[in-house]
Amino acid sequence: MLSPYRVLDLADDWGDFCSRILADLGADVVKVEPPGGATGRLIGPFLDDVPHPERSLSWWAANRGKRSVTLDVTTAEGRDRVRALAAGADVFVESAAPGAMAALGLGYDDLKAINPALVYVSITPYGQDGPKAGWAATDLTVLASGGPLILTGDDDRAPVRVGVPQGFLQAAGDAAGGALLALLERARSGLGQHVDVSAQQSVAQATQSHILAGAIGEVELRRMAGGLKLGPLNVQLTWPAKEGHVSIVFLFGTAIGPFTRRLMELVYEEGFCDEATRDKDWNAYTMLLLTGAEPVSEYERVKKTVEAFTRTKSRGELFAIAQERRLLIAPVTTMRDVVESDQLKSRGYWQEVAHPEIGRNLSYPGAFAKLSATPLSPTPRAPLPGEHTAAILNEPPRRPAVSGSPTGAATGTLPLSGLKLLDFTWVMAGPAVTRVLADYGATVVRVESASRVETGRTLQPFHNGAGGPENSGLFQNLNANKLGLAIDLANPASRDVVLDLVRWADVVTESFSPRAMKAWGFDYESLRQVNPNLVMMSSCLMGQSGPLSSFAGFGNLAAAISGFFHITGWPDRGPAGPFGAYTDYVSPRLAIAALLAALDHRRRTGQGQYIDFSQAEAALHFLAPAILDYTVNGQVMGRNGNDDPAMAPHGVYPLAGADNWVAIVCPDDPQWLALCQVIGRDDLARDPGLATNEGRVARRAELDAAVSAWTSGRDPKSVEDSLQAAGVPVSRLQNSLACLADPQLQHRGHFVTLDHPIHGKTVVEGSRHRLSRTPAVVHTCAPTLGRDTFEVLGTILGYDADRIAELAAAGALE
Repeated sequence: MLSPYRVLDLADDWGDFCSRILADLGADVVKVEPPGGATGRLIGPFLDDVPHPERSLSWWAANRGKRSVTLDVTTAEGRDRVRALAAGADVFVESAAPGAMAALGLGYDDLKAINPALVYVSITPYGQDGPKAGWAATDLTVLASGGPLILTGDDDRAPVRVGVPQGFLQAAGDAAGGALLALLERARSGLGQHVDVSAQQSVAQATQSHILAGAIGEVELRRMAGGLKLGPLNVQLTWPAKEGHVSIVFLFGTAIGPFTRRLMELVYEEGFCDEATRDKDWNAYTMLLLTGAEPVSEYERVKKTVEAFTRTKSRGELFAIAQERRLLIAPVTTMRDVVESDQLKSRGYWQEVAHPEIGRNLSYPGAFAKLSATPLSPTPRAPLPGEHTAAILNEPPRRPAVSGSPTGAATGTLPLSGLKLLDFTWVMAGPAVTRVLADYGATVVRVESASRVETGRTLQPFHNGAGGPENSGLFQNLNANKLGLAIDLANPASRDVVLDLVRWADVVTESFSPRAMKAWGFDYESLRQVNPNLVMMSSCLMGQSGPLSSFAGFGNLAAAISGFFHITGWPDRGPAGPFGAYTDYVSPRLAIAALLAALDHRRRTGQGQYIDFSQAEAALHFLAPAILDYTVNGQVMGRNGNDDPAMAPHGVYPLAGADNWVAIVCPDDPQWLALCQVIGRDDLARDPGLATNEGRVARRAELDAAVSAWTSGRDPKSVEDSLQAAGVPVSRLQNSLACLADPQLQHRGHFVTLDHPIHGKTVVEGSRHRLSRTPAVVHTCAPTLGRDTFEVLGTILGYDADRIAELAAAGALE
């Protein structure tokens, strides 16, 4: 799809995944490496556990499909060659500290003067400007500053990260989407622009909108292994089985209550509860608990009956029952389980990649989306250092793939202005995709029905802590800028309305189970008869085919079945799991990239297509190093708390006060010596056994104790100020109130206040990437139910009053 485009990649491991996504979509990616190879080559795990720049599995995972050229940008000759390559490139990706590339004469303004059509992408911890732009950072400290880390782990221990670093993978995913938005805008104006991605803002998506709690009067969530704490409630989402664990969505409300009712019927049948317990009002149960009508002690008793039941069955038995009886249960899997999955095998997911340099073929995660007209071709192995230097430097000069000369026409027009999208997605993963498109100018008509309340409307955080279909901060956050149409899809009178909207639309998105759209006659083959150039995306947990295609649920279930739960937590305890519906946060980055690439392909060729998007398959790319460690080395990653195999100290340490924590990391020797000076431990600095990371990793427990002794009793600001002044990566773990007060997030405009017809004002998050010429515009709150029905029917579709009245009389508009 992106074969016309050249990407010049100067990023380090923080940004490798960005250009890897673009390479998967067909772009020609040229990786510029320094003499000796990129720093990402030094990150494990390694082939056969032998550290070497040409044996890094992390590097292989993030750099497939690229070509490598060795250039020394510290020399004038090296910089001149980079400029020559940039003159013909379409996208330039870098992840240096703000100002570092400009100091080399390779900043955005420098390269824009050479190539006005260049899309320049920067991935940094905190963005290009603001009071924290120059802060030292690592993946762990970014997760601390953006909100998700404080929500993850056991309540009686330090918060804990996912075993595979996630922060910069999320930022790189956002950067790929930002690059594609800028390319689509360039097709109008002929001009490139600067795409500025802050990893802090990116990872905030993994708070499941709870970063907004303080802004709308909701109580702060508190972490709990395998669940969360909400006020007096310990909401359990992970349960012990006869062997291993399962994830269960044991929640309530009109959307999820029926699933819980079916679960309790099973618990009753198996003899673990009585009829009164089975027959509780599971739809209203949350409100019963919050109002005190149902004692919390009774809720705890009910959970014990569920646990008594799950302990009698294996993970496999519980999962089989879940599919048979439509329950929200999924097994907590290991990397071995993931690789051996019948579902993934049936969809031809795994890709065998030849590595002639070691004489082996290795199995990698495959395509992150299945596209009908332009399927993603398997990409070759990652390059050896400088493998393609001679070929690249001897190529004839190329021009950016932009029609004609840059004119500046339509400058300021949003990238997707004029795009029309019909949105049937719900809850989180799908709406997160369409929110991005709406922010960048697309007209999004969101379809829902009063007869089936959208689950997203039932999820916290709530305005002032009060539930209700118009009170969910999560729903408002994911659906700002969209039009709301209330229509009953099961009503025959609605069919012509939907088909008229399909004729109007450029894109249709949906996230029902595979059988739902076909049952209504709204599957892709039916809709393309109405609109042959339509681009349609179907997003569900496991994809549109395979033995688990009908398995419906939420992102916590996909995270469990994809391996995230098993590698999150402490080695001496059960899986803590990442917070909430984790794949609903990470997979949209790849869905956005696939959809925008399909739109760019249609712009150039007129060809629409169908995108089968599996959240689980996409999310596995965020675990690729652990997967390769199994497929290549036969090693199954376990839980290691916050320990890092290559650096120490690397952890979360206590501060003064209850549940106050700070993340501190020393990636290299100078930062270690700086830490020792700040905490007054010259004895550690002089210890020859601690002079290298290898030595410090071997004594990590001793170092963690030393750092904890210093941080305990100190306030967050003094710790941050002293360590940042010394160049040591540090950040307090921020909850919602701390994020709201964070001067960096304020500077970046991360929180946007919007008018709301019921609450007066509401607050949502802004865009996670900043485009220099055509930034996102967040202008309208999420629709109250059916708010824009008459605008959609009358203005967009041109229905007259009589036609609308007929639909209302037929019961279709509800």
